[in-house]
Amino acid sequence: MDQARSTISKIFNGEPHSYTRFNLTQNMEGDNSQVEMKLSSDMDEEVGENGVGDNRNHNSNRKPYVAQKLGRTPKNLFFMAAATLLIFIIGYLIGYLVHRKKDLAPTCAASVVRFDEAVAHETGAAPLMDWNDVKKLLAQKVTAANFEPLFREFSSANHRAGSPDDDALANKVIKKFKEYGMKSWTDEHFVKVQDCPASGSNRVVFKNGSAMRPEGFLSYSATGEVTGAALYAYYGQDSDLMLLRDKSINLTGRVMLVRAGRISLAEKVANAAKMGAAAVLIYPDTDYSILDTTQLFGHVHMGSGDPYTPGFPSFNHTQFPPVQSSGLPKILAQTITAGMAIGILRQLGGQDVPTGWGGLHKLGEESDLITVEVNNILTEKKINNVFGVIKGFVDADRYVVIGAQRDAWGPGFAASTVGTSVLVELARSISDMVKNDGFKPRRSIVFASWSAGEYGSVGATEWLEGYVSSLSMKAFSYINLDGVITGQKRFKVAASPLMHSLIASTLNEVNLPNTAGTLASQFVKGSFESDVLVPMKLDNAAYPFLAFSGIPSVSFGFTSDNPYYPLFGTKLDTWEKLNLATGSQVPQLAEMATRFAGHMALRLVHDHLLRMDVMKYDKIIRLRVAQINMKVNAVQRPKLLPKDLTMQWLFSASGSYSRASRNLVADIQNSDLEDIEMCRIINDRIMAVERNLLSPFVSPRENPFRHILAGSGSHSVAALSDHLEALRIDNPEADADLFRNQFALATWTIQGCANSLAGDVWSLDNEI
Repeated sequence: MDQARSTISKIFNGEPHSYTRFNLTQNMEGDNSQVEMKLSSDMDEEVGENGVGDNRNHNSNRKPYVAQKLGRTPKNLFFMAAATLLIFIIGYLIGYLVHRKKDLAPTCAASVVRFDEAVAHETGAAPLMDWNDVKKLLAQKVTAANFEPLFREFSSANHRAGSPDDDALANKVIKKFKEYGMKSWTDEHFVKVQDCPASGSNRVVFKNGSAMRPEGFLSYSATGEVTGAALYAYYGQDSDLMLLRDKSINLTGRVMLVRAGRISLAEKVANAAKMGAAAVLIYPDTDYSILDTTQLFGHVHMGSGDPYTPGFPSFNHTQFPPVQSSGLPKILAQTITAGMAIGILRQLGGQDVPTGWGGLHKLGEESDLITVEVNNILTEKKINNVFGVIKGFVDADRYVVIGAQRDAWGPGFAASTVGTSVLVELARSISDMVKNDGFKPRRSIVFASWSAGEYGSVGATEWLEGYVSSLSMKAFSYINLDGVITGQKRFKVAASPLMHSLIASTLNEVNLPNTAGTLASQFVKGSFESDVLVPMKLDNAAYPFLAFSGIPSVSFGFTSDNPYYPLFGTKLDTWEKLNLATGSQVPQLAEMATRFAGHMALRLVHDHLLRMDVMKYDKIIRLRVAQINMKVNAVQRPKLLPKDLTMQWLFSASGSYSRASRNLVADIQNSDLEDIEMCRIINDRIMAVERNLLSPFVSPRENPFRHILAGSGSHSVAALSDHLEALRIDNPEADADLFRNQFALATWTIQGCANSLAGDVWSLDNEI
C-alpha cells in the first residue's frame, strides 16, 4: 500500500513542471496492447540518474528517454487495482454527497403552488416560521374590539388637507408608529389646490329666479361666468351623451345637469367638454336617502396629484416655469344640492327623457337658461405624508406599501377614518408578530398615511413622482385601504391581473370571525371574476400606483348592492351613517378588512418568490390582440386602412410574452430556493412586468397614466380599439397614419415587456 500511495502521489503531485504521457503500442507478436507511461520534466535526464531503475522491471533492455514498460506481475496488478478502487470510492462519496444535498435543498418550484388551489401549501419561505403559524398569529392579533378605540381616536369633524386638524391626525399616526418600534418619517410637499371663494360659495341662477349659492364646490374647475341652456344628461357617461346626440339634440354651449355616481366627477366634466358643453352642474343622486340640502364636494382634475406640477413632485426647492396638467377642465363645473336640482328639473321643457333614465321631467330646451359663476381660489398648501416601516430580514430594500387617505372634506368616516384605523391596527399587529412571536419577513412593509387624497390622491402621487426612480425598482406592490367599508352585502376588488391569483387564494384562507366559513364562501357564489373583480377606475387611490408607476396594486372593500357610496364627499359621512349602511357591523367588517390586507401583505413578504402570476397578462394580451385583429380586418375590407398594415408584428410580440412567461415558470421549477441571489433575480423579473407595460414613447407630463392596458391616452390598447372604430364609421377625426404610429408603439411596448421578462439578453429568441 505504501508503494501504491507513492505511485498515486507521483501521478497527481509529481515534480514541478512535470507531466504524464501515456502511449498505446501494439505488441508485434500478437500480444494484447500494453500501456507505456513516461514522466517527463522540463530538462530531460538520464534514466539511471533519475532512479527509474528503482522500479524493478523484468525488462533488462533499458534505454534513455524511453518509458519503462509496466510488467503484469501480481504485485503491480494489485497496486493498480487498489489505486483504481480507492479513486472510485472517493469519487462515489463525493457524488453521493452532492446529489444528496440537491435532494435536500428545496427548489424555487416548491414555492410556487397552483394558483387555482383552494388552499396553498407551505412554501418554506419564512426563515423561522411556518406559513400556517403566520396566518394564525395574524388572526389572533386582529380583533373587532380593537377598532372602536381607534375610530374614536382618529375621528375628526373637519380635517381637510393641510389644516391643523389634518396635521394633528398625522402626529397621532406617527406617534403610533413610534410606539410600535417602527422607523418613521414624514414627507413634506407644497401643493396647489382650489378652495371655495372668499364669499364662501359660488352662484347658480336658473332663468330669472333668485341666485342659488351652494356651499359645495369642485376643486380645479375653470373659473368665470357662463350662461347656457339647461340639458339633463343623466350620469354624464359617454353613452348618455351619445344617446342625446342621436336624438338630434344640440349639446354645444349647454349647461348639463348630471347625477353623481357611476363614473368620477372628473370624467363627467371631461365627457361634457368633449361634446362642447359650457358648464356642468352635478348633484347627489336622488335615488339615495340624501337630504335635499346636502352639499357635495370633490375635484374635477382628470388625473391625480398636483395638476400644476404634472409629472414631477411638488417639493419646495423645485423651480419650474408655470405649467399645468392636460387633465384640467376648460369648462366650469359646480355642485348643487338635490333640492336645487329638483327645482330646476321640474321647470324644464323640451323632449321627454329616454326610457330607463327615470323621472317625469323633460330634457330641457333652448329657452331654459342657466347662469353659472365659479370663483374658486387657487391656494398653496403644505401637506405631510407619514410613513413607518417594518424592515425585512433578507431583501430589506424590496417592500410592499400599504396606504390610507387621512384627510376628508368633512367627518369623512368611511372615506378616511376607517382606512387610517385599519392601517394603524395592521402596523401594530405585524410589529408585534416580529417583536414578540419570532416572525421574520423576508422583505419590508411600508405603512403610509396620505394627505390631500380628496383632491385627487395628491399626497400619494407626489410621493410617487418624487421617488419614481427608486420606487419602480423596489416597491413590488401597493395595497390601498381607502373606502374599505361602505356596506356589507358584497366584497369587491380592483387589482392588477398579476395579483388576481393571490387575491383568490386569500379569500379562501381568511376565515370569517366567530362563524364557520371563509370570505370566499360568503361572497363568491359563482365565479371569482364575476362576483369579486371590478375594473380599477381613475378615482381609485391605487390607480396612480398601477397606471403611473407600474406597481402592481390592489384596492378592495365591503359594499352594498350599489358599489357607489353616496355619502362620499359630503358632511354626512359619519360613523352613525356607516352603521346604518352596515347593520352596526363596522368593527367586525374592519377586522375582516385588516386580516384580508394583512394576509396579502404577509404572503408577499413571507415567500421566497413573489406570489404574482405573470401568466394572467398572457391571457389578457392575447385577448386584446385578437380583438384588434378582428377590427383591423373589418376596417381593411372597405380599404379604410392600407393593405400593407399587417398584424404579424403584434402577433409576434404577443407570442414573445407568452414564451417569456412560460420560460419564467420553467426557470422557477429548475432553480434552487436556497439560492438567495437566484430568487432575487427571478423576483426582479416578476416586478418588471407591470413597469414595462408603461409606454416609454409618451411623456409622463402629457400622458401620466402610461400603462398600455390599464392606463388612458392615445398610447393605450383601448385607444387603438376606439381609433379603429372611428375609422370604421369614417369619423372625420380618425387618422390612419396616426393609428399606424400608435399601433407600432403599442407593439414595441409589449415586445419590450416580453424581452425584460425573458431575463438576460442571451435568453431572447425573438426574430426581428
